[in-house]
Amino acid sequence: MTATTVDIGNDPDGTLVIQPHGSLDADDAVELRRALVQAIRHTRPLRLVLDLGDVREIDPINLGTLAAACRLGDDHQVAVFLDHPRVAIAALLTTAGVPAHRLRHIIENPLPA
Repeated sequence: MTATTVDIGNDPDGTLVIQPHGSLDADDAVELRRALVQAIRHTRPLRLVLDLGDVREIDPINLGTLAAACRLGDDHQVAVFLDHPRVAIAALLTTAGVPAHRLRHIIENPLPA
């Protein structure tokens, strides 16, 4: 990803955690989509957590990708959660079709500049 870096790891309970940093824009869409499809369709953890705590912005393409990841996870019996989104990002995700129960630990304050 261009302006964004992504960390991928496993929690001790087997949860796969994908943590992007920075802004998710159109340049990041293909790589993010590939990572999510690989995780959900091939790795198939019981839980996939997208930790959005370090994400400053998400463009419409990536909002749709995250919403689609929740539905794809349902199809493949992978529980997908989006953790630590900022309030503004959580509102955009909900508008894009992410079910509210998928958003956990919403952060009230903005990221420092």
